Amino acid sequence: MSSAPTFASEPALRDEDGHRDFPGRGLLINVLRVFHIAGLAGISAVVLAGMGGAPRWGGLMLVSGLGIVALDAWANPFYFRQAKGLGTLLKLALVMLLVVSEAARLPLFWFVLAFSVALSHAPARLRHRQLF
Repeated sequence: MSSAPTFASEPALRDEDGHRDFPGRGLLINVLRVFHIAGLAGISAVVLAGMGGAPRWGGLMLVSGLGIVALDAWANPFYFRQAKGLGTLLKLALVMLLVVSEAARLPLFWFVLAFSVALSHAPARLRHRQLF
C-alpha cells in the first residue's frame, strides 16, 4: 500500500495499480459469501428437491451477490473489463432467469454451478485477464 487513508483526501488505501481497500472489506465480503452460499443451498433445495421459495432464495443470492460485486468493482477499477467481472454479470443474469423460469431451472442450475466453480477456481491470469 502506498499511503494511509486521510480524512481530507481519500477514505481508502490505494495500491500503485489503482486498487482500493478499506479495513474490514475482506470480512464484509466473507459475510456476504456466507449469505450467498445459504441462498445457493436454498436454490439447490428448490431445484433438486422441489421445495418452494425460489424467489426468496434467489433474492438472497442476488442481493448478496450484488453486494460482493459492488465491493469488488469498487476495489478494482478494471473489474468489469476482466473475465471475472463479465462472468459474474453472466451468472447474475442466469440466476435471475433460473428463478423465474421453472422449465429451465435444472439445466441452468447445473450450468451456473459448474461455471461458477470453474470461474472462481480458474488461474488468476485467466480470472484477471482484461478482455477489453
